[in-house]
Amino acid sequence: MSRKSYTGLFMALAASSCVVLGLSQAASAQETQHMRVRGTIESLSGDTLTVKTRQGNETTVALKSGWKVAGIRNASVDDIKVGDFVGVASLPKGSGPDGAIEVLIFPAAMKGTGEGNRPWDVQPNSSMTNATVSNAVKAVDGHMITLTYQGKEKIISIADGTPIVTFAPATKDDLKPGAGVIVMAEKAADGSISAAQVTVGVHGVMPPM
Repeated sequence: MSRKSYTGLFMALAASSCVVLGLSQAASAQETQHMRVRGTIESLSGDTLTVKTRQGNETTVALKSGWKVAGIRNASVDDIKVGDFVGVASLPKGSGPDGAIEVLIFPAAMKGTGEGNRPWDVQPNSSMTNATVSNAVKAVDGHMITLTYQGKEKIISIADGTPIVTFAPATKDDLKPGAGVIVMAEKAADGSISAAQVTVGVHGVMPPM
């Protein structure tokens, strides 16, 4: 996969849920809501993807002309090195460090892209931190990493068993019924949903983002 394709994927994964307004207040009725469709593939027919979401609903996504596929594969906590750029979804844990829900290791070519901390919708009160690993140590019940971004620092604990993934090549042939996907989509004012890219888990991986 090219650097351009990886960068396009990351920017989609890193974006927080928001509403994009039209060119003027008069066009506000044409709002487009950015959303994430997570689940497993029910079917792919031409440029129409049907996903059974994590909530158990079926969602139909119209794939835009020239749509792309990216893959996610498993990685290991031992793959996280000082200097790596990662995206970590986490939850607060009382007075201690946030606890990781999942970790995404980015290719070196994407280091710094989308750096920062923002709300995330994988679980209530979760956040996504895209940052550089400045320290990584073994802890009593897993690992502890220190992330640096925009002059700030955040410590996150990674418990044993936390999903850790990275990018992998994928094609449309990987979009089979039962495959796990996350689709960064747009919902139009009329309720229709469309997307330009599908991220699919390869080798049975369910994208945890």
